[in-house]
Amino acid sequence: MHPIVLGDIQNIVRALESEAPLLEGKTVLITGGAGFLGSYMVAVIAELNKKFVLPCQVIVVDNYLTGSKQNVLGDIAHPHIVSITHDVREPLPSDLRADYLIHAAGVASPLYYKRYPLETIDGTILGIRNLLEHARATGAQSVLYFSSSEIYGDPDPNFVPTPETYKGNVSSLGPRSCYDESKRLGETYCMAYHAVHHVPVKVVRPFNVFGPGMKLNDYRVIPNFLLNALEGRPLPVHDKGNQTRTFCYVTDAVAGFFKVLLKGGSGEVYNVGSDAEEINMFALAQKVADIFGGAASPVLIPYPEAYPTDEPRRRCPDLRKIKNDLGYAPQVSLREGVERSLQWFRNEHARTLSSRGHIE
Repeated sequence: MHPIVLGDIQNIVRALESEAPLLEGKTVLITGGAGFLGSYMVAVIAELNKKFVLPCQVIVVDNYLTGSKQNVLGDIAHPHIVSITHDVREPLPSDLRADYLIHAAGVASPLYYKRYPLETIDGTILGIRNLLEHARATGAQSVLYFSSSEIYGDPDPNFVPTPETYKGNVSSLGPRSCYDESKRLGETYCMAYHAVHHVPVKVVRPFNVFGPGMKLNDYRVIPNFLLNALEGRPLPVHDKGNQTRTFCYVTDAVAGFFKVLLKGGSGEVYNVGSDAEEINMFALAQKVADIFGGAASPVLIPYPEAYPTDEPRRRCPDLRKIKNDLGYAPQVSLREGVERSLQWFRNEHARTLSSRGHIE
């Protein structure tokens, strides 16, 4: 495991001091456990097991459409972690039993969900339906559904920062709708199962989470800037670069996910992200360029044909609910997060080039 990732995992464990004991001796099933966020959650439990008297068992479910068996763990052959290759569009095996169920499977990169629109819809909708049905049948203690800040669409400026109560401004027909609308319907499934079957489900809406473990070719903005800078190319900023986002480093986000899973209210929805620095994309590119000492510079380009249109103009969470209810407190600044990510990306970039025979 890369030292940066190990440090990240240990930081998350420290942030979960009061919640972590609830995992001891339990079983956690996580779909998408080989993906970026899922693999961090698995790695956190692996680290906690070094302290637990009774280990937490983990069942990783993934079909590896976008995830990788070589994730932030290095591999998933750890004690008390079992990997099952399974498509979440199909019901889970009836003999699987878990106290906690997490639906983190999904296609999150705009380039990939434009390439795989049907898989994006079905993986979300059928996946959460199958997980909720499994939870109902087996009496799971808690279910966590990964929704997205994309369910808000392009929010009215009067609702930025955006609270959980905002109903959204989303197109059901646009090229992003396969992702946005499937996440919205997934939330509806969660609330229906909670109302009808009393399934203890909680929903998180992540806001632009980034960090080590993202793919070099993920095409989301921070990996894209870092990869271009590492390869000596300009940093491509779409359109005029006026779109704004807040970015949440992975340690803060994963700590928030565990807090919701273990102590969040059933039938409740929580924004998870950072509200510290809303920044436009040109300024973000300049920040990355500064980290590289001016060796890279931003350049404005049109949106590529493969990129879905209707990109939201602003994205910033209202975090009062999760802060007040669960003691969530993001710690990592945008610059620190980018610098930590860069250390991991440098290593991955060198390893990729080496495997292709470009360097010794």
